[in-house]
Amino acid sequence: MEHRALMEHRILGNSGLKVPVLGFGTATFGGASEMFRVWGSSGLAEAQRLVSICLDAGVTFFDTADFYSHGLAETLLAKALGRRRDEVLLATKIGTPLGSGPNDGGASRWHIVRAVENSLRRLEVDHVDLLYVHQFDATTPVEETVRALDDLVRAGKVRYLGASNFPGWGLASSVAVAERYGLERYVAHQVSYSLAAREFEWELAPAGAAHGVGAIAWSPLAGGALSGKVRRAAAVPEDSRVHRLGRPVEERVLHVVDELTAVAEEVDRTVAQVAVNWVLNRPNVASVVLGARTEDQLRDSLGAVGWTLTADQIARLDKASELDPPYPYANQRAFPELLRSHWNS
Repeated sequence: MEHRALMEHRILGNSGLKVPVLGFGTATFGGASEMFRVWGSSGLAEAQRLVSICLDAGVTFFDTADFYSHGLAETLLAKALGRRRDEVLLATKIGTPLGSGPNDGGASRWHIVRAVENSLRRLEVDHVDLLYVHQFDATTPVEETVRALDDLVRAGKVRYLGASNFPGWGLASSVAVAERYGLERYVAHQVSYSLAAREFEWELAPAGAAHGVGAIAWSPLAGGALSGKVRRAAAVPEDSRVHRLGRPVEERVLHVVDELTAVAEEVDRTVAQVAVNWVLNRPNVASVVLGARTEDQLRDSLGAVGWTLTADQIARLDKASELDPPYPYANQRAFPELLRSHWNS
């Protein structure tokens, strides 16, 4: 209980919900196929240990999806939580195709309602605290999606709504439609964001700030590239996700790792802890979703909170990781003060 009192909480977007700055993602639960085994394959015993470590540290925000191991991750999370369900905030995602049928994915009313019912059954609950639409469905009218989500909130099956991996125009139009008709709106946007992937800043960050949508960052370690296992002039460890994915490590990422390593030595922290801490202190970020295949990985990531980087260290990491924005974002450099003020508003 002492650790929980120390965990920082932040307001999630334009809502009254307070979320811990660290959440735990369950994409590593199950390993139901080769693709998911690359992420992880935690069975029930390991899932229970990871959940217990999170709860002891005050991480009471759990993230899953019907897509993860085709529903097995939801099932394992439910069993790992057991009677402690009421101690946590539970989030899941729907919309990614789960089969080859024409309605087996997307954000139509037909699929949304069916997917939520199935998720509730696997999670062994009567409601989820946060429901994400896993990706934007441009083939379904926004009005249909928003009204279906609103019905689920009014039925008591969902408390809050979020988007995941949306383009800026999709997020803005969804919020506008909801506000036009007085319907429940998105208050969260789950996004890929790290020192190795800063595209979020070009449009999604200012869009979220403008429309009251808080960012929940996933992959703060860039799929393991910023975990500390990847180093310049060193072989990528065979047990790392980077090796299993078979992706070459770009020079730009190695440059980021160089600066991360230097900063980590200065603050007596691990590379992974510095990488997560940087994301946590970016504008409009409410929480960061941690992923872990092992207890050691999780315990290390939990050390990302409770301390701060200096302004100089942040500036060095910013410079090492900066991206050259494409059109039309490059044009916005003519108004840096306005853009910065808007993002932080």
